[in-house]
Amino acid sequence: MTEQQRPIEPGEPATQSQSTFGAWMGSMWLYTLLRFALFFALWGIVYLLGVNGYLGLIIALVLSVPLSLVLLRKPRERFTQQLELRMQARQASRADLDAQLDPNARDE
Repeated sequence: MTEQQRPIEPGEPATQSQSTFGAWMGSMWLYTLLRFALFFALWGIVYLLGVNGYLGLIIALVLSVPLSLVLLRKPRERFTQQLELRMQARQASRADLDAQLDPNARDE
């Protein structure tokens, strides 16, 4: 398990490998903008090939899904990793708070 995949322990100080809100939002917006750019580029290509209207829109949409899986793999993985790190940090924070608030945990 790498440093970025390791679960965050309760009370552990923040490190570079932990996700921040800005990093998470940045990776989300980058991936979103790249998806839109791919869709509009495909729509433009389909339009230049002479397919207009809703049919061109649908063709661009259908083509953009599998192409985004291949072409946008790294930004998607970075976004997923940021999301996973945020979830781990939230779970660790919750476990730390639960341990502090549980009166029976101190007796054991």
